[in-house]
Amino acid sequence: MLQTEQKPLLGKFSFKSHLLVETGLHIGGGGENLDIGGLDKPVIRDPLTKYPYLPGSSIKGKLRSILERLLKKPLNRTGGSGTYRYESDDLENGFTEIQPEQFVAYEGARTCQISRLFGSTGGSKFWMPIDIARRENLFDPDNPTPKTIQGQSCVKIPRGRNCAARLLVRDSHLQPDSAQKLKDVDTGLYMTEWKFENGIDRVTAAANPRQLERVPAGALFNFEIVYTVENRDQAIEDLQNIAIALAILEDDALGGHGSRGYGKVKFQNFEFTYRSLEYYRQITNTPPGASGLPPFAPVENIQALLDNFNSLRENIERRLPPAN
Repeated sequence: MLQTEQKPLLGKFSFKSHLLVETGLHIGGGGENLDIGGLDKPVIRDPLTKYPYLPGSSIKGKLRSILERLLKKPLNRTGGSGTYRYESDDLENGFTEIQPEQFVAYEGARTCQISRLFGSTGGSKFWMPIDIARRENLFDPDNPTPKTIQGQSCVKIPRGRNCAARLLVRDSHLQPDSAQKLKDVDTGLYMTEWKFENGIDRVTAAANPRQLERVPAGALFNFEIVYTVENRDQAIEDLQNIAIALAILEDDALGGHGSRGYGKVKFQNFEFTYRSLEYYRQITNTPPGASGLPPFAPVENIQALLDNFNSLRENIERRLPPAN
């Protein structure tokens, strides 16, 4: 079935803050230096400035992993090497057939708190209750192949529908003052530090030395995420989940080798902006503050964000269009 229905756009909500690196952080650049005495694992760098940066894909992937565990999502998609991950197979509820006659229920992307934030790719080995398949025009009467799954009569769907992500995570680049400080540090590497490690084989006691590149503690990055408001009733829940994921990330680690002390980060000085669809339509004729609503108050840190989320919720709800 073709997706001919346009997704709604009510507005854009953005979080901006500073991301402070509290312990050395490593997000790999993919290449390896094979020179004698060279780095085993370099960090990723901007190809123009050669500054280290934090890819939005790495941050987004970490936030998704955190929320999947927080919301206890089932593992229904193969992730390689015998592992599984979670993803909605379609916009509506159904069952993924992970092995012959072994089914895992997934939640459709229209309501799934993970898939509507991070997006999902339609599955190919899944089943859907017949009544839902008929309603969504996915039912093929010539090939019904009904099967009872968890007490529901289901049909196999050849291909599920995709769901675009509502959450956009931008690459985080160094704050200018922090970049200058890193330039002035003499570590033998440009704006980063060496971390020497030595793995010991527990059986043979053989040493396996290696050298990793890290962004030093104290580095400050500009952090920004943008949330597309498509559904008034789901917006507050999605934004609350984002705030909780950021709080858990502070108690977890960003990048590689977190269990060895790498990648502790902290978010500081949050600023919020909401732009409605009407704002974009009248952007050339709308003076600043013309909405008559008070601006969002800045928030010092993630704890203050969680403590004052009810106030932020009320401020957001005043800006959202009325429910249909």
